[in-house]
Amino acid sequence: MKRILAAAMVAASLFLAGCASTPPDSKAIQAAAAASSPSAAPVYPAGRLTPLVPGSQEWTGHSVVTLAPPVDMWDRIRRGFKMPDLDGDLVRDREQWYASRPDYIQRMTERSSKYIFHIVEELERRGMPTELALLPYIESAFNPQAVSSARATGMWQFMPATGNDYDLKQNLFRDDRRDVVASTRAALDYLQRLYTMFGDWQLALAAYNWGEGNVGRAIARNQKAGLPTGYADLKMPDETRYYVPKLQAVKNIVANPQQFGVDLPFIANHPYFQTVELTRDLDVELAAKLADVRLEDFRALNPAAHKPVLLAASGTPILLPWDNAAVFKRNFQAYSQGQYASWTAWTVPSTMTVADAAQRAGMSEADLRAMNNIPPRMLIKSGSTLIVPRTARVKEDVAAVVAETGHLSFEPEIVTRRTVVKAGRNDSVTSIANRYKLNPARVAQWNDVAASHRFKRGFQVVVYLPVRAAAAENVGSGAKHAVVTSKRGGGVARAAVTPVSTRPAPRAATRSTAASSKKAVTPSQRGGSPAKKKR
Repeated sequence: MKRILAAAMVAASLFLAGCASTPPDSKAIQAAAAASSPSAAPVYPAGRLTPLVPGSQEWTGHSVVTLAPPVDMWDRIRRGFKMPDLDGDLVRDREQWYASRPDYIQRMTERSSKYIFHIVEELERRGMPTELALLPYIESAFNPQAVSSARATGMWQFMPATGNDYDLKQNLFRDDRRDVVASTRAALDYLQRLYTMFGDWQLALAAYNWGEGNVGRAIARNQKAGLPTGYADLKMPDETRYYVPKLQAVKNIVANPQQFGVDLPFIANHPYFQTVELTRDLDVELAAKLADVRLEDFRALNPAAHKPVLLAASGTPILLPWDNAAVFKRNFQAYSQGQYASWTAWTVPSTMTVADAAQRAGMSEADLRAMNNIPPRMLIKSGSTLIVPRTARVKEDVAAVVAETGHLSFEPEIVTRRTVVKAGRNDSVTSIANRYKLNPARVAQWNDVAASHRFKRGFQVVVYLPVRAAAAENVGSGAKHAVVTSKRGGGVARAAVTPVSTRPAPRAATRSTAASSKKAVTPSQRGGSPAKKKR
């Protein structure tokens, strides 16, 4: 009778479960029926019940879920440690180094509080060791703006080429090696690839620092010599030799901060930021204002944007503190005080001087140089993209093709020197022009003669020859004339050196010939602008 009642109760529970959710499959029903059949006997564990201990035989193959969530991020990181520990004098040395610098640890950990939740989330999603969340402490002290002497950039210190290999955009408007989300994705992709390649996390980390090719060759050398091929067995540079011990030292401090007299600041086990998609180009300062966050805090979460304007067409969302994301959305919808962006992108139609570009853009030359980081004595090449003020007449945001491929290229500004050359026998405008690789029309213009003119032997022909900028800088605006001799085709040429113009060759000819006047022609007499001073 009891068995009949038990079977009825099982059937009733299955019926109620089916009403509350999806219908049970036939195998589940058969299993329940078998459990209630007269031949099925209950199975009880033998002996006392004991808790499962990590590393024990009983633990293997079991998935144990703790009832209490991690208290903070440090607790969560400790629970995910999976890498084998490294021990030795180098680890002790780095432990002492970090433990003796509490202020340095405090700055690093406070800086990391904005980013570490996202990193740990990504590591756990991929099933990777959470020790790797500590790697940016070693790489950059969690500074997304860090740049090494070798041009490695960002929190995860990507070189330009490696960044390109892992789809980190590097263009005029942004450098994703600094982007918190994009660089973390790329770094974990790279580390997973290295672990797959070497089958060992310590070797993978060595390859992250030294390069997989170098680690592969070091392993091959040890194999050829019959030596072990572990991390501690390879011959490597000191930087890489200390690399994993540094990470191990930080891991040990995080695992037991009291042992090292370190007080780790509390970091909540909660997302610090949210992503928000942009629908319009937006000034960085306005974005921070709409989100009600300090400008420095906004830049700390969005370090990849190195221009004063954020482009919607880039497809890259902005990061905002968790509670401020809703504030930003509400204020953005209500904003009606003017245009969203006061800057835009302008593609230069032809190669031009900085002064000409500034005049067209409606800003001073100094401001254009500062905004676009233009070096001195350079022309802006055709097709380059400049950040310029956005006027009220500009209604459209920057196009996607410009946002993705915008670049800024330069070519050296042509520096010319007024030179007086003695004509040789049978010299003409054409022969002089060919000798010095000049335009015959320009030579004729400079000497106020026809393009077909033939010079008398010994006639002093005025030409403007390109010179190296470094040499030209030695001639000041008040420099006296110098006489230079050179052997060129028709004989000896005497060159009168005049003050240097950093502009291209003049467009208009002087109205006096070299034969009638020995004095130097100033840039204003040639129709050009006065020579620029060195900045």
